[in-house]
Amino acid sequence: MTLPKLALFDLDHTLLPIDSDYSWGQFTAARGWTDPVEFTRQNDAFYAQYKAGTLDIFEYARFATAAFVRQGEAKSLAAHADYMRTVVQPALTPQALQLVQQHKDAGATVIVVTATNEFVTRPIAQAFGAHELMAVDLERDTAPGGSGWFTGEVRGIPSFREGKVLRVEAWLAARGLGWADVHSTFYSDSINDLPLLEKANVPVATNPDDPLRAIAQARGWRILELFN
Repeated sequence: MTLPKLALFDLDHTLLPIDSDYSWGQFTAARGWTDPVEFTRQNDAFYAQYKAGTLDIFEYARFATAAFVRQGEAKSLAAHADYMRTVVQPALTPQALQLVQQHKDAGATVIVVTATNEFVTRPIAQAFGAHELMAVDLERDTAPGGSGWFTGEVRGIPSFREGKVLRVEAWLAARGLGWADVHSTFYSDSINDLPLLEKANVPVATNPDDPLRAIAQARGWRILELFN
């Protein structure tokens, strides 16, 4: 019996040659939503923590979402549509789109599994034609008389490091499945995604950072250079 196929993709620097969180931050800073110098300083500090494996994802989510939380729903959605048109669409490379389509053509369920928040990434996952998105989900203000908009707090398990494994496991469990019941492929550029790479039947180090490249070479994993 052929097992159901799962094609799991990290997003930033894996399918996209840019970091969607960082580029969104630059985009909104250019609109005057944040101070560009201070945003860059804080973001660089968080990125250093990310590379070092010490990032507090809850603290980072508050930072990364603060601008659009303040601006409110209507203004943020309009800005994101401009961001998709001017920043993301030019970064959708034919080779990345083709890779996703190849898995869809082979009958796989395509899931983008990213540590970037759902507001920034949902339209991007849709642009790639993914079936599912597992991003950092955000709480909404659902109190009586509340705005209904995001609060900046994380909802549930954040899809970061080991959290990506837990999110995929929960998705499988909801369908009465476990890892042994599917054939999974996972593409990622980052050593932070080692837990999920180790779970997948086929781990693919994609445009890998130096620590992941070293592990992939040592273990004989496929290394894919999707971008020049």
